[in-house]
Amino acid sequence: MFLNRDEAGRRLAERLRAEPPADPVVLALPRGGLPVAAPVAAALGAPLDFMNVRKIGAPQDPELGLGAVVGGGGERPVTVLDERLIRLLRVAPDHLAAEEQRQLAEIERRAAHYREGRPAIPIAGRTVIVVDDGIATGGTLRAALRALRRHRPARLIVAVPVAPPDVLAGLADAADGIVCLESPADFGAVGAHYVDFDQVSDAEAMAILRHAARRT
Repeated sequence: MFLNRDEAGRRLAERLRAEPPADPVVLALPRGGLPVAAPVAAALGAPLDFMNVRKIGAPQDPELGLGAVVGGGGERPVTVLDERLIRLLRVAPDHLAAEEQRQLAEIERRAAHYREGRPAIPIAGRTVIVVDDGIATGGTLRAALRALRRHRPARLIVAVPVAPPDVLAGLADAADGIVCLESPADFGAVGAHYVDFDQVSDAEAMAILRHAARRT
């Protein structure tokens, strides 16, 4: 069990600092990934930014990810869908299209709101460390990694406190390296591995990014 996201991030930072990557940039999946990523970026002396990625939820259960979409900054969106799950649940194409547009609108809102006029941090030729508070299905992270490859980073590393073993194995082809502190077979939900797993607010996310920008 992790006490909270900050403690998980500090433990993750210790692991990464043992073999510090060259020229790192830390990218968090908002909002829950930001409190984890902040101590990682500080420990590595790296800039901190965030990924514009949103989960595409199922019709009756928005928390059940059918895939994810990455967008923002005027770039063509990247969408990754779990076709097997979509067929199993018989999800209508109209739902997927509407949900994708809704999430893209939220992506644009966050990009404008969170950055407060700051430009995105360039990642070409650098080691990009993608951080979240945990992985459940891997769909959101896979979409993020696919989109990041278009920017030609030197390496893509996934760093998370906790994830199920089968999902980590499924992501091995999408990343150049994976750092995970705990990988229990009986996984459940990400929040089950934290004592405090309260939702991260927009104000908290912006404060973390603002503090990191001043630091770097």
